[in-house]
Amino acid sequence: MLKVDMDTKVKFLHGFSHKTRIQILECIKNNEKTVTQIIEDIRSSQSSISQHLACLKGCGLVVGRQEGKYVYYSLRNQKVRELLTMFDDVLEDVENDVACCENHIS
Repeated sequence: MLKVDMDTKVKFLHGFSHKTRIQILECIKNNEKTVTQIIEDIRSSQSSISQHLACLKGCGLVVGRQEGKYVYYSLRNQKVRELLTMFDDVLEDVENDVACCENHIS
């Protein structure tokens, strides 16, 4: 098994460390969307969504596809979709512990 550099792993996980980025990932989990569609679904500002999309692209989680004047964003691949589903599965098991955790960072 390939050993991943710890700093690279931390950068990758950073993509999941903000509520807006998680909302974007869930928003495009099943089908690609434009920034305008993501803004409407999440109800956040264009600048915020663009900033978080840049982070998600930089972390390798999201890709953009240009079509005319629009860019359509989607998850990079099926593995990212499966990882989001796995997060939900694990969270189901530990949800009460997480809810009670006082050592989290807001």
